[in-house]
Amino acid sequence: MIDAFFKILNKIFPLSLFSTLKRYKVKVYSRWIKHEFGSCKAHCMFRGFKTLVGAEYMSIGEHVIVGDNVVFESYAKYGADKFNPHVEIGDGTSIGDDSHITCINCVKIGKNVLIGRKVMISDNAHGVSDFEQMNIHPLSRPLYSKGEVVIEDDVWIGEMACIMPGVRIGRGSVIGAGAVVTKSMPPYCVVGGVPAVVIKNLSSK
Repeated sequence: MIDAFFKILNKIFPLSLFSTLKRYKVKVYSRWIKHEFGSCKAHCMFRGFKTLVGAEYMSIGEHVIVGDNVVFESYAKYGADKFNPHVEIGDGTSIGDDSHITCINCVKIGKNVLIGRKVMISDNAHGVSDFEQMNIHPLSRPLYSKGEVVIEDDVWIGEMACIMPGVRIGRGSVIGAGAVVTKSMPPYCVVGGVPAVVIKNLSSK
């Protein structure tokens, strides 16, 4: 009897109806949330942030798509320390669900970059690799950036990859799923591993 009830309910409220309502919800949310950013151009889609901190320090290009449960964090102040963060996301870039971008310095993502689900991009860490700081609770350590993160145009970053501070990824490169990128990578190459290394140079003949 319960199964029959839900069968009738499905006929009255089919999946297509819920999909349509969800699309309208995303459109309304996108038009509302875009005004949180320092700048946000036209035709962007935001499916729903899990956390959005310091959006005023972020500039978003045209036709950017940001997935569900994404975390964007830009910190101008953490504890007693002050920073000058800037996040820039270029036109046509797509960021997958559950991804995380955190910034105290500078994170620049170029145009038409494809970022998979659960990707982490950070220009900072809690403290430095120093023995004296190891005796401080991690949350109490000062945030430290060893350099900006730059991801050039047309890069494809696979699911669950991590892009670490001070890294530049050259144009057209492919970052494999699960890679941990700790150093800069040249353009037009395939990168993978922990720590990540160049597996194939696509510009070679």
